[in-house]
Amino acid sequence: MISLSPVADSSVLFSCGGQQCPAGQDCSSANTCYDPCQNYTSLNDSWRSTNNTDQSNVHCDQYLQWQGWYRMFLEGTSVRMPDYCVPMQRCGTHAPMWIDGTHPSILDKVVQRGVCGSWTSGCCTFRSNPIHIKACPGNYYVYKFVSSIGCSLAYCAGNSFPCYSI
Repeated sequence: MISLSPVADSSVLFSCGGQQCPAGQDCSSANTCYDPCQNYTSLNDSWRSTNNTDQSNVHCDQYLQWQGWYRMFLEGTSVRMPDYCVPMQRCGTHAPMWIDGTHPSILDKVVQRGVCGSWTSGCCTFRSNPIHIKACPGNYYVYKFVSSIGCSLAYCAGNSFPCYSI
């Protein structure tokens, strides 16, 4: 259960077994609080790259059973979700999903951000359910993903700023 009690600007607190987890922690299925920076699943899908324009195998995140927190990697390097508009037909999907907002700082603890999917009518044609993000010591981020609102939408991964025009 999520409680949207503010800690720092836009921080999120999670309820756990009738108690509230400390800021920056989430609740496990065993009803114990934990730090997502220390307990995440690696997401290593190279097709999620913002540079990927291959449409021969279109992916969809609607039917994935996201559980817990994820750290994104491309070719063994930790990357993050783009927080800028990604053009359609990238990231191994038709409508690539990107964060509508900024990444948090470590002081922000856990934040909630909207997610957009780009398509023919603009950068945020599809507005997906919000996700949670945490900045971790060591200069990386973890994400608590949710299923996309439809197909073919998938989360993007990348490190660089956009060098293309929309």
